[in-house]
Amino acid sequence: MEAYGRGPGARLFSTWTNALMAGHSQFKNIMHRKGRQDKIRSKLFSKLSREITVAAKMGTPDPDMNPRLRLAVQNAKAQSMPKDNIERAINKASSGDDENFEEVRYEGYGPNGVAVLVEALTDNRNRTGGAVRSYFTKHGGNLGSTGSVAHMFNRVGEIRYPAEAGSADDVLEAAIEAGADDVQSSEDGHLITTTFDTLGTVAGELEKALGEAESVNAVWQPVISTEVDEDGAESIMKLIATLEDDDDVQNVFTNFDVDEEILAKLTAA
Repeated sequence: MEAYGRGPGARLFSTWTNALMAGHSQFKNIMHRKGRQDKIRSKLFSKLSREITVAAKMGTPDPDMNPRLRLAVQNAKAQSMPKDNIERAINKASSGDDENFEEVRYEGYGPNGVAVLVEALTDNRNRTGGAVRSYFTKHGGNLGSTGSVAHMFNRVGEIRYPAEAGSADDVLEAAIEAGADDVQSSEDGHLITTTFDTLGTVAGELEKALGEAESVNAVWQPVISTEVDEDGAESIMKLIATLEDDDDVQNVFTNFDVDEEILAKLTAA
């Protein structure tokens, strides 16, 4: 089973409960079930708010005129973030505070040569870079240079709906009408894939047909996978969990591939 990360909302909450998810997100689902809901949701809303504020600062505070902000708001709504929280995050962009975040992408290799992409929003590049480097080192990996692993991934959009959103045929028809590229349906839900550039538009059209999605995210989808054994899967899961717990880290993507029986064993504890 190929494993890779998602956007902030999916990464921290909703995707943890979807069996269409790849390995490490299923691992996170178990953690969610063990009573971390409040902590998870608080961290999720904090990261979503940061993305909304940054998007609003980079363009207009009107989601209809700012594609990145529109996507951030769509994702926040999909994660059941209260409307007041969303509005506060947008208003913060024009509040005149001195808090300025910059986007940073870190690339490297985790245990067993697994490719890892880390997206961060930080107001202190030195702090975040030092922390991310220490996480890689602690867990048997090493941080590389920009571009060292990005060529192993494609930038795409992913939209997720619960199974009750409609039958496979109904969702497929809606996805085709919306301009999506691919749909995967199972008893656990529907995964709709789009190009990165059309994600916001497709998500908007799908919302008209199917209602609000579970998640709307721009992701790095691996095109080359690295197979790992049980020890390797456990090690990379620990690295992912450590990275995702950092407040500056928005998203983590990996390309590890693990047998489903091994994954089930690791997430059963």
